[in-house]
Amino acid sequence: MSAVHDFGSTLLLLLRDVMPILGILFGFQYFVLRKPVNNPARVLTGMVFVILGLALFLEGLDLALFPIGRLMAEQLTAPEFIHGVGAVIPAQADWTDYYWIYAFAAAIGFATTIAEPSLIAVAIKASQVSGGTISVNGLRFAVAIGVAVGVTLGAFRIVTGTPLHWYIITGYVLVIIQTTFAPKTIIPLAFDSGGVTTSTVTVPLVAALGLGLSATIPGRSPLIDGFGLIAFASLFPIIAVMAYAQLSARSAHKYNGNTRTQENNDH
Repeated sequence: MSAVHDFGSTLLLLLRDVMPILGILFGFQYFVLRKPVNNPARVLTGMVFVILGLALFLEGLDLALFPIGRLMAEQLTAPEFIHGVGAVIPAQADWTDYYWIYAFAAAIGFATTIAEPSLIAVAIKASQVSGGTISVNGLRFAVAIGVAVGVTLGAFRIVTGTPLHWYIITGYVLVIIQTTFAPKTIIPLAFDSGGVTTSTVTVPLVAALGLGLSATIPGRSPLIDGFGLIAFASLFPIIAVMAYAQLSARSAHKYNGNTRTQENNDH
């Protein structure tokens, strides 16, 4: 009964959040555009499915994914796991002892991004608009690699206790430099890709990882050090997508140059 009650509460809260969106959509449709909705039964059925699916997904995050992420972080940073049973625990963490944390952060960042529904939607639309020039899987993997690198670096920051702004300022300086050299058609998509990664799948697990790390690593504070991983997960996909576009453009240019050279030799 407790699970049913929790699901009902989640569903009601979700309905409260979704109703203003529906009001805006239907309000503009009927009072501004003054046109009826095509296939209203189909639209309503789809909305019901979306709301139920979101409610089930959010409830599943609270029941399973969020606790698992926090538990894994706590277990991988437990003194018994790092130093062995009975070992003397140092007052400050040594970043070289937490290599399993870096591997877990990279794996969880990559896996959650690949499963991110918002990223899949953006990748499909980008492929359609570009006529297949932008590959769906290519964009997804580029963003996933960026998130993996960002979450790993964020975990390293928590372990070492270094200031967050050092990484963020350096990252955005690199983004500005890349923006001047990357293909102009990919820049807006790269910035959007950084935003869509921090959505329903990635945020709970990455936030749980950060809080779990900061709560168990000696000398760290969950309030000061536990947050900030989401910023890394938003920043590094921008770098990764623009790098992917730059490498693709260079490979295409090199291939075209080799083709023209071969044709000239044939003539």
